Amino acid sequence: MDTKHIHISDYNYPLPDERIAKFPLAERDHSKLLLYKHGEVGEDVFYNLASHLPEGALMVFNNTKVIQARLHFRKETGALIEVFLLEPAFPADYEQMFQTRGHCAWYCLVGNLKKWKEGTLARELSVGDSKLTIKATRGEMHGTSHRIDFEWDNQTVSFAEILESMGELPIPPYLNRETQESDKTTYQTVYSKIKGSVAAPTAGLHFTDAVLQSVDAHGIDREEVTLHVGAGTFKPVKSEEIEGHEMHTEYICVKRQTFEKLLKHDCQAIAVGTTSVRTLESLYYMGLKVLRNPDIQEDELHVNQWEPYEREEGRVKSEESASAAMDVSPRAAIQALLDWLDRNGLASLHSSTQIIIAPGYEYKIVKMLVTNFHQPQSTLLLLVSAFVKGDWHKIYDYALAHDFRFLSYGDSSLIIP
Repeated sequence: MDTKHIHISDYNYPLPDERIAKFPLAERDHSKLLLYKHGEVGEDVFYNLASHLPEGALMVFNNTKVIQARLHFRKETGALIEVFLLEPAFPADYEQMFQTRGHCAWYCLVGNLKKWKEGTLARELSVGDSKLTIKATRGEMHGTSHRIDFEWDNQTVSFAEILESMGELPIPPYLNRETQESDKTTYQTVYSKIKGSVAAPTAGLHFTDAVLQSVDAHGIDREEVTLHVGAGTFKPVKSEEIEGHEMHTEYICVKRQTFEKLLKHDCQAIAVGTTSVRTLESLYYMGLKVLRNPDIQEDELHVNQWEPYEREEGRVKSEESASAAMDVSPRAAIQALLDWLDRNGLASLHSSTQIIIAPGYEYKIVKMLVTNFHQPQSTLLLLVSAFVKGDWHKIYDYALAHDFRFLSYGDSSLIIP
């Protein structure tokens, strides 16, 4: 299959607005669970998930935490300007960013941009017992976003505290409603830890402490990775063929122990959510890069959008044939990354991925998938289709016919190809 020439119109289905869950269920783990097992479709309730998983398997979660990324400023003219944080510019490291005091910069989308042609925006706010003024200055363009420099006049207050005070949690645009106080809890996974996402890894929203305990009780190993979900996850595919769609870059962090766990489980995993999928599958291609160049720098490990489809990218040595190179096992690739971490004295891998997973892609590490129901004509639907070798209609037809709830706050599925 020539993946680049897939027509996105072939991945459409009717999704009435009333099938989009505007709010979550009162009890997360009481959502419906569609079961796709080797082509057969059925259903259960999410709290029974563990009973459908093989004992001794490895389950991988994305522990990113959604930040209150919408900031509002009002100009002296009264015009309301929205600044939507996308990714850190300075400092570029997420952890450092949230601890910074006095000044930082982000790449942002700006709402009502035509009303902010020049000048500095300012807003007074209280953070605990402290009062401060935060100012925003617009800088150069960065792709489709702007660099925004923030300065505040109270060095005792971190940027994380400012976001908690003035930021608004960004819920998905297709919910067509304002963020509510309840979203601060319901739009986070119970295991979220690492701040940085502007959208939740929604497959994880169904998990409760009780479900996690049942996963443990079934002898299933749990591990966490971090992928900070960007606003690009909602970016529609507007080109007729997917070759014309540019995937967004997302930042990942994988700890040394995760590589060890993968090796222990023969580099096979159950992924919770498409973000965990993109992280795990990207690791394979990062491992190929290390095998080609053992002295590679961390920033060179970035996985480009079409890398998995360019067979020559798999070469370990230039004289080897591409087909032979693609026989590099997931175990060899993951071991190469672990060895690379050891050579460089690193406890974790920090990199980024732009991977697009679509029909024609061969999965390397992910063997089972827990995921929600995705928008028509989206890259996430392409990912699911690739996982079930094009059989996605069977899943979505069943969900539509059996009153499943769709998208971020909707129901879930367990997919076993």
